[in-house]
Amino acid sequence: MNQVVFIELINPFKDKVFRLAKRLLTSTEEAEDATQEVLVKLWNKKDNLESYNSIEALAMTMTKNYCLDQLKSKRASNLQIVHNNFTDRQPQLDKQLEDQDSLEWVEKIINEMPEQMQLLLQLRDVEQYEFEEIAKIVNMNETAIRVALSRARKKIRESMTNTHLYGTK
Repeated sequence: MNQVVFIELINPFKDKVFRLAKRLLTSTEEAEDATQEVLVKLWNKKDNLESYNSIEALAMTMTKNYCLDQLKSKRASNLQIVHNNFTDRQPQLDKQLEDQDSLEWVEKIINEMPEQMQLLLQLRDVEQYEFEEIAKIVNMNETAIRVALSRARKKIRESMTNTHLYGTK
């Protein structure tokens, strides 16, 4: 496999690798380093890539593992998930403030969840992966993923309802 073929192979998903790394590591520089590290590892495996069913799933798994290793080595105690994936069509100021407040609450709730739930929410709800692909990346069965996502979403819903009803968590 030459460089041109390799680039054509990784181009469709390299941005997803970066977004996952950014989500887990929160620092743009660290995410760029992680992405580069994963792409170098893929390049070193270039002769064996044909044996994998999904090179994208392999890359995402490698990214997840690399980022978690980085976090463990730094003894990071919390992950920060920032959602910047919405388009701004200039709604009214009060709506913008309300949306920002809700977004901050959801972010806070997600940050309090276990790492695995955060990762599942990222892969399914942000990156839009199918359950089958997520199962390959996180090495879980699809039913367990669906249950974990359902519980995570329920926790977010309940926490947001309590926040809006009582003004505090």
